[in-house]
Amino acid sequence: MQSCATSSANHSGSEAIPEVVSYNFDIRPILSDKCLACHGPDANKREAGLRLDMAESAYKALKEHPSAHALVPGKPELSEVFLRISSTDTAMMMPPPSSNLKLSAREIKLIEKWIQQGATYEKHWAFVAPKKPALPTVKETDWPKNEIDYFILQKQEEKGLKPNDEADKERLLKRLSFDLVGLPPSLQLMDSFLADKSANAYEKAVDQLLKNPAYGEKMALHWLDLARYADSHGYQDDGYRTQWPWRDWVIHAFNKNMHYNDFVTWQLAGDLMPNSTKEQLLATGFNRNHKITEEGGTIPEEYRTMYVTDRTDLLGKGLLGVTIECAHCHDHKYDPFPQKEYYQLFAFFNNVKEVGIESVIGGPDTYAKKPLMEICDEDIQSILSFVNKRDTNRLIVSVMGDLDTTRKTFLLKRGAYDAPGEEVQVGTPTAILPFNPSYPKNRLGLSKWMFDKKNPLTARVYVNHLWQEFFGKGIVKTSGDFGMQGDLPTHPALLDWLAVDFMEHGWDIKRLVKQMVTSATYRQSAVITPEKLATDPDNVLLARGPRYRIQAEFIKDLVLSSSGLLNPTIGGPSVKPYQPAGLWEGATSGRGLLSAYNQDHGSSLYRRGIYTLIKRTVPPPSMAIFDASNRDLCEVRRLKTNTPLQALVMLNDPTVLEASRVLAARLLQENSAVNDKISKAFRLIVSRQPNKKETELLTAYYEKELKKLTPASTERSLAVGEYLIPARIDKKKLAALMRVVTTIYNLEETITKS
Repeated sequence: MQSCATSSANHSGSEAIPEVVSYNFDIRPILSDKCLACHGPDANKREAGLRLDMAESAYKALKEHPSAHALVPGKPELSEVFLRISSTDTAMMMPPPSSNLKLSAREIKLIEKWIQQGATYEKHWAFVAPKKPALPTVKETDWPKNEIDYFILQKQEEKGLKPNDEADKERLLKRLSFDLVGLPPSLQLMDSFLADKSANAYEKAVDQLLKNPAYGEKMALHWLDLARYADSHGYQDDGYRTQWPWRDWVIHAFNKNMHYNDFVTWQLAGDLMPNSTKEQLLATGFNRNHKITEEGGTIPEEYRTMYVTDRTDLLGKGLLGVTIECAHCHDHKYDPFPQKEYYQLFAFFNNVKEVGIESVIGGPDTYAKKPLMEICDEDIQSILSFVNKRDTNRLIVSVMGDLDTTRKTFLLKRGAYDAPGEEVQVGTPTAILPFNPSYPKNRLGLSKWMFDKKNPLTARVYVNHLWQEFFGKGIVKTSGDFGMQGDLPTHPALLDWLAVDFMEHGWDIKRLVKQMVTSATYRQSAVITPEKLATDPDNVLLARGPRYRIQAEFIKDLVLSSSGLLNPTIGGPSVKPYQPAGLWEGATSGRGLLSAYNQDHGSSLYRRGIYTLIKRTVPPPSMAIFDASNRDLCEVRRLKTNTPLQALVMLNDPTVLEASRVLAARLLQENSAVNDKISKAFRLIVSRQPNKKETELLTAYYEKELKKLTPASTERSLAVGEYLIPARIDKKKLAALMRVVTTIYNLEETITKS
């Protein structure tokens, strides 16, 4: 129920009115929520000609009452805005009762005080380039471990809170390992970290994990969500596509610590770079991950327009953190994005040498759509050595490539592909940063605009994404919306400091990751006291460590890794693990490679979750239950739900049961006592030593199951999964220990980062 609480203390009715009222942080959110639908940027919906998001409009005489003014700085009693919002007369009241919107008493007082103080407008905070603030002064000067901690501690001290102590070494290592590699720590790493008493033991563990090739896989997962990567084309036929070499490139780029400006530029415009290489061309697969139709009878231009729209919306939400898609059909209702500027941005992606429908569903020649690149065996031996191509079959990937001439772009009335309006040229939203005329008027120029130091969004948005990865939610909670309707940053000065520092150090991703995970803020225990729960239920002030369930793919990885089943191979085609029968067959047109589910066998069953084949119309069911993205559209923040279906997956999924059996068999083959076997299983799965009570309970459960099992129930228990049972093993003991291991996998702590 905590999640239902309001996330921002700023909106709490009981909070005192600040001495100096800020337009950005106090007034704009009220206007955006309650007023701008009728008095905002959308000219078509604007009432009485009044626009309240711009000072010049709000200060001038009202169109319908020339003797009155919406705002008179310093004089609320003469300001129609204040008179209307404080009126009890339903004919005068604003917002009108019919809107079902109402200002609270605190909101009315805030607006009154703001007018008294001069009704000063400010540019929206997210559209002002960040400046690096000085580090705040704090009382507990021995707590901070790096600059991040000064900003966090200052807010805590303002609210009378103290940070938690550092988490114990076992829980801290588990948290770090899942955050950096998406896997539980190995017994060897646990033992060496616990034994290392040096002052920099934790930093050594960080460095070791950052060098692990699994780091690239962990970091890639969020990017695959953002880039809507999938293994099928989508729409009704939903045929197979071979886009996986682009995924291999993403993992490779994170592992070699490609800096963010290059990482994004290659993906946006690798084909347009001087002397472009095949690797840079492969990177542009980023903008060909969208759905592509293979259905006959479609209107090609309608679908081509949809592809361009998808790329434009991805740029807005994923890279700039704004809801630019809201200006597709009309002027944005809340943010200063006219519809014309949407289509100026659209124009950057409108020149791709593609058609709405290239072919109907078919064989290998349809697994990528033009423009495409072919990856040959010679490439694998040289520039594309990171691509895990396992056979000599033809391998094609959809990439970007522009026409030789410029395709005209028009504003589309109501967003309809067949209703062109005025012609537009490439451009960017002026409220963010006008497009520099010296930049090339193509996607390469767009990338230069994005990484211009004056661009207020690019660095802030990616820093916020990474913060969300490690702390559970961003400094701006609405990580895809930094606009007027988005949440305000909980620590604005910290966000700006991190964004500027990120740019100053060459957009170095690994450096930023290390900065976050080595902070005292990150290392805190997740233990919550009743006082902290009452004061800060949502942990906005970060006076305790993050605690939440790990992502769907990492739950599978945990199960496979702890049991010893994990196939650590990096890259390659997606795989089809265990899945309930009939799901694909019940939702198919009957055409193409993905019309029936043909499960893989052998080591392919034990690949990491990131390599599970994603068919858009029927995504992997167990992952969907744990909130994995179906990759239909750009997604920058997954939901975190808690449902009974998740418990049923952990109890019944063949992957979990098979892993339980395999781990139990390995433990039975060791020369050790039962309680030692159970303790080892607990360490491998939960990443800490069990306490005495836990060991006693699990050992008693083992003894109980051993007595209860019959030959028939034993065989049924062991029948799950394809991994062979060792020839000479006591099957009854195996089934009993398997049930103990399954119980450990089903602990809430097992799949929780705490």
